[in-house]
Amino acid sequence: MSTWSRMWANKWARRALMAVMLLILFLGVRAWQQRVLVQGTAPSLSASALSGDYLVLGVGRKPTLVYFWASWCGVCRLKEGSVESIARDHKVISVALTSGDDAEVRRYLASRGLKLPVINDPDGKISNQWGVRATPTSFIVDARNRIRFREVGFSTEWGLRFRLWLAGL
Repeated sequence: MSTWSRMWANKWARRALMAVMLLILFLGVRAWQQRVLVQGTAPSLSASALSGDYLVLGVGRKPTLVYFWASWCGVCRLKEGSVESIARDHKVISVALTSGDDAEVRRYLASRGLKLPVINDPDGKISNQWGVRATPTSFIVDARNRIRFREVGFSTEWGLRFRLWLAGL
């Protein structure tokens, strides 16, 4: 019996090989999704939020979570509570990507009971500067305006908090 035949006959070896193959596939998809996202120094980001406040990236001494989302994105709905919780004790700038005009985004936020600092990006201009092609997309930017972490897709609240903590070191 060949080595491959013996390995496929062993149930645990088969499972381990499948797990490794799935991990490689997962990491490959993540790398492909992140290929166009900006790296290095963060693009400038300053605009009026829907609240009327003027939001500026790079002001302050703590890391910032820059969060791109859309009202039509199902995964964003799963993540929005975590982002809102993080916004209570970290700087967060959220950007609503192609989610309608200001009134539509305000209605969406009110219907979900969300209190987030939101910049509306109805035409995708800001998102294009950051290389965002899918939502949700998160960037952790340190106090020196360098992008330390970037991620497309779901991330847990604790994962984001941990990355913010690392960026603050």
